[in-house]
Amino acid sequence: MDWEVPDPSDPWSNIGYWGDHQVVYLLKFLEISVHHHPGELQQLLSRDVFSYANVPYRIKPYRELLEDPHNTIVFDHALEEAIHGRVDAVGSDGKLLWDAKEQVVMVNLAEKLLVTLLSKWSNFIPGAGIWMNTQRPEWNDANNALVGYGVSMVTSSYLRAYLAFCRDLFANSAHESVSLSVEVAAFLSQMTMALEIQMKDPDRMLSGKGMKACMDAFGEAGSDYRQLIYHNGFSGKKILVGVDQLLGFFDQALQTLDHTLRSNRRSDGLYHAYNLIRVDGQKIHLRRLYEMLEGQVAILSSGYLQVEEAVHLLDSLKESQLFRQDQYSYILYPDRQLPSFMEKNILREEEVMRSDLLKAMLLKSDRQIVVKDVKGVCHFHADFRNAGLLKKALDALPEEYSTLVQKEGDLLLEIYEKLFDHQSFTGRSGTFYGYEGLGSIYWHMVSKLLLAVCETYYRAEEGGATSAMLGRLAAHYYEIRAGIGLNKDPGVYGAFPTDPYSHTPRSRGAQQPGMTGQVKEDIIARWGELGVMVREGAIRFHPILLRKEEFLSEAHEFVHLDVNGEKKTWPLEKGSLGFTYCQVPVVYHLSARKEIVVHLRDGSILKISDLNLGPEYSEQVFNRSGDIERLEVWLSPGL
Repeated sequence: MDWEVPDPSDPWSNIGYWGDHQVVYLLKFLEISVHHHPGELQQLLSRDVFSYANVPYRIKPYRELLEDPHNTIVFDHALEEAIHGRVDAVGSDGKLLWDAKEQVVMVNLAEKLLVTLLSKWSNFIPGAGIWMNTQRPEWNDANNALVGYGVSMVTSSYLRAYLAFCRDLFANSAHESVSLSVEVAAFLSQMTMALEIQMKDPDRMLSGKGMKACMDAFGEAGSDYRQLIYHNGFSGKKILVGVDQLLGFFDQALQTLDHTLRSNRRSDGLYHAYNLIRVDGQKIHLRRLYEMLEGQVAILSSGYLQVEEAVHLLDSLKESQLFRQDQYSYILYPDRQLPSFMEKNILREEEVMRSDLLKAMLLKSDRQIVVKDVKGVCHFHADFRNAGLLKKALDALPEEYSTLVQKEGDLLLEIYEKLFDHQSFTGRSGTFYGYEGLGSIYWHMVSKLLLAVCETYYRAEEGGATSAMLGRLAAHYYEIRAGIGLNKDPGVYGAFPTDPYSHTPRSRGAQQPGMTGQVKEDIIARWGELGVMVREGAIRFHPILLRKEEFLSEAHEFVHLDVNGEKKTWPLEKGSLGFTYCQVPVVYHLSARKEIVVHLRDGSILKISDLNLGPEYSEQVFNRSGDIERLEVWLSPGL
């Protein structure tokens, strides 16, 4: 277990974490566990075998977050030193949270899942998203400047999927109640009450005043919980909370999230990824940012969309500014031509004429606020990097200007912000042309899109979607897949197609080779194509997304390493397809019948008259026991 520590000598050191990762990757692991080990998570809901990491970060109280949402975390150096001392004494357990009796705080899975959810919900603003106030953006560091006044619909979408998972997990457990730390139970109770009050008028929640009321109620609940734990720790007292109470909260939260997701549908059929907020007393002003690819990936992954809506979204995405024809793939955000240096900081004459202060200062050739160049064009003084510096300069003007400053201070700040629009600045994503910049394809996000469509396809099939809808989804899937490097020649890709690369800028080939995050999504999506899935602890072969053209047109040899690392060769006949799963070779045969033939190490053969291997033999595959030599599967692919 490790965390970042501020280092005055290292300008790149920072603290905080990517918000969406905390939700979506945890969710993926939980889903895998449910499928591979049915019932185990339900048992863990009541077992006190979990603890907390004692990370020495201290998030400031809610009211301080409002005052300066860019600086919200304090690093507790004294606690860091105490943790190191405890590690020296007892080992790695010293990094866990201890109670007043010098024992590690132990809790159950129910509490761990709830704390994750409630912590995120304490930053939720209906209609806007999750407030990004913990000094890091989402996955994309190129959007660093969104931190503070940015709100994420990306994490909101992933939180929706997480909520739905938690609801099913608790609903399908045998528990009537679960034991929670009294502090967490109080946190849940306060958040439930706040949500009930705000949900009495769902439409008001999306108004300026409604959003601020929700932001206050949720934010204060999270702040109260944090400050209690920071100052007092866990008391060690537990309380039973009814599962029906938890389900009630989950249902209310899902309704609220769905209401917010619906309100963030754009007129072009896409969905907003990020929004901007400005707090003005007791109301919030909400501004929408331009479309981003990750917003579409997240809403597809949320489980919110019906199959027809998902298809319409993908249709709209293909027709949007995010599609890059030359690479037949998708960029992160719309490309645009940035203004040159000489086109910036130009005050239009009508703006100058709105201000008696500016006119008076120009008449006296006073250059403290604005400067007129040789062509008679006015510019704000070059020392002003932001509106805060402009305000300081206005406050420091001589007494002769005081009346005009008092009268027009807000007007000048408005003109300044309108000219530079600093609030809409996202970071290097809006100023660079490489890396995750303008016109750039980020291959990891394209593969996330591919996987999201794959998962949507299987959800649609399980939900009884029509063949027409499934066909349109499959067409989008393979169009996205065709744009990924592996399917291109080196001239188009600009690199070796089999090598993973980070991104492709507008003017060059693929850049930054290395084992990028893209690789895992591509592998998982390939399993989706092959239709290898695990349900109820058993391997199931269901290749509804697999194309017949993938099957061999002539005989071939299949070479692989078995579970002992020994090289093995198997003949593949025409009309077959081979791969390994947990190092066990699997051979698909084109056939109208459905059958699995299990070849065991002792030479015996077992025939199964459907495409479900069953838990017993699946466990042997998972454990790489070597008892199964190979699997032959007769089936008909979906496409």
